[in-house]
Amino acid sequence: LQYGIVLDAGSSHTAMFVYKWPADKENDTGVVGEHGMCDVEGPGISSYSSNPPAAGASLEHCLNQALRDVPKEKHVGTPLYLGATAGMRLLDIADPQASDAVLRAVAATLKTYPFDFRGAKILSGEEEGVFGWVTANYLLENFIKRGWLGEWIQPQKKTLGAMDFGGASTQITFETRDTIENPRNEVMLKLYGQAYKVYTHSFLCYGRDQVLKRLLSKLLQTESYQEIVSHPCWPMGYNKSLLLSSIYDSPCTEKERPSLALNTTVTMVGTGNGNLCALYVSKLFNFTNCSFSHCSFDGVFQPKVSGNFIAFSAFFYTVDFIQTVMGRPVHLPSDLKDAAETICATSWSELLQKAPKLEKRLPDYCAVSTFVYLLTTKGYSFNNHSFPNIAFQKKAGETSIGWALGYMLNLTNMIPAEKPSSHKSMLYNYWVILILLFVVTTLTSLVTAICLLRHSKSSII
Repeated sequence: LQYGIVLDAGSSHTAMFVYKWPADKENDTGVVGEHGMCDVEGPGISSYSSNPPAAGASLEHCLNQALRDVPKEKHVGTPLYLGATAGMRLLDIADPQASDAVLRAVAATLKTYPFDFRGAKILSGEEEGVFGWVTANYLLENFIKRGWLGEWIQPQKKTLGAMDFGGASTQITFETRDTIENPRNEVMLKLYGQAYKVYTHSFLCYGRDQVLKRLLSKLLQTESYQEIVSHPCWPMGYNKSLLLSSIYDSPCTEKERPSLALNTTVTMVGTGNGNLCALYVSKLFNFTNCSFSHCSFDGVFQPKVSGNFIAFSAFFYTVDFIQTVMGRPVHLPSDLKDAAETICATSWSELLQKAPKLEKRLPDYCAVSTFVYLLTTKGYSFNNHSFPNIAFQKKAGETSIGWALGYMLNLTNMIPAEKPSSHKSMLYNYWVILILLFVVTTLTSLVTAICLLRHSKSSII
């Protein structure tokens, strides 16, 4: 076996994935799988801008696990990558020097391990979207799959669209035949001899954590930064005091920063009003300006969604909460809307009773569910016909869906542009042996049965 390690340095936390595959892999697919996974304790690396060495130190626990997950004799040949996403993109906008310092610090830590470290970089939003799309379709064998005789075949089925919802950005990526009016949203890929025209866009500041900050800012603006401000998306019975600095510490909210001192405290009081919550969440989008034939929001071109989609990350966690904690199905947009309204109308004490282990995130499910409803329906234009084509999933088989696997496959050239040169794999021989064994076993059983039958007849005579 061979191994590869990818650190997914997201805005809210870092996750490490260890992948493995057969050493004699012939640039084929459906083989690389997840061998191990580790969540780094603490926040994302972008939060260590004032203390970069701590960003590197935070990764050590998971890197030590990788030392155990990967056999010692394989350490030197195991590629190690770190990819940072929207949290670091935001830091790079706010303070490029701090961003560089954090990347240098994590690289310094990664170099102290015996793996083949191949770099730490910030992914663009488009890369994040496309690699997530590659991961999902690779795992579901939509590019190429192994036939029952061990040969590689291209399945006659369409690719899946991919929707990612992180802490600081959200991505939508799908194959389309429509004209992509903005060249920045078009990616042409050639995988296994097949050409794919893919639409992708990443919305910075539309990840879960940044949406919640922007929502707080809108509410404070509306109520003129009073000491006590009502929050329609928080449940009745829940309130919390916040420093203005915790809301306006991001490029996503800095344009709305008030002239008040940032060490000012405001108390937000939950009122659990679903309709009012939806009104404020909708103000986070701009649905009016569009210089193309069709836009999603904020003037961004988007062709019509088509085919099946897989929605992962916070999309999955939000819908999973609705289905498992609230006990409500999500098949149509109206199901999502009704569920969001139900969450908003549920008191803090009731929510705590339903899911005590989720206390930290519980107050925000009303706002996030409402946001997911508005994003998918009013933003991406999913309707009663297309919404049921979205599968909300965390994994495909035993492997997590996200950009990390697609990123590694790309950097290690494990998905070739051309069709695999060897159409028959070693498994072909195994199939032949199995079929011969089956035939021999069947014939032996028949001969034995006939002999036993004849023996019993002769005994009776």
